[in-house]
Amino acid sequence: AGRVGAAMTAEIGTMKVTEQIDALRCMAVNPIAYLVVPRFVACVVMVPLLAFYGYVIGTAGGYGVATLGAGLTHFTYVNSIEVFTDVSDVVYGLIKAMFFGGIIALVACNEGMHAKSGAEGVGQATTKSVVTSIIFIFICNYILSVLLY
Repeated sequence: AGRVGAAMTAEIGTMKVTEQIDALRCMAVNPIAYLVVPRFVACVVMVPLLAFYGYVIGTAGGYGVATLGAGLTHFTYVNSIEVFTDVSDVVYGLIKAMFFGGIIALVACNEGMHAKSGAEGVGQATTKSVVTSIIFIFICNYILSVLLY
């Protein structure tokens, strides 16, 4: 929520402050379709991919620590994954990540589109987008946890 949302908010906020969004409107280009939709789609697709990448790296790191550091056998580690992990755990995590990506993109773009003029306004919009995204992600996480688990 932090870096990605902040970068999106700062970029769109700067575009608003420098009147680039007004220029898009003057050229009959819908700024929502041109600026927001691609960022939303990118976040909805890429955040679950990053989460899956995190699962893979975390599992590999856990394997290294378990076998090299704790002295467990390959069989013990792999067996514990098979016993304690269900496919639905990973799938539900990826579904949640998809929602989180959408929240990050929508909040960041909304705050960027409503940034006040000047560098201070863009900075305030960026901070507000990060805090708001985190709050909405917590709420969404609770709701999805109740519905999925």
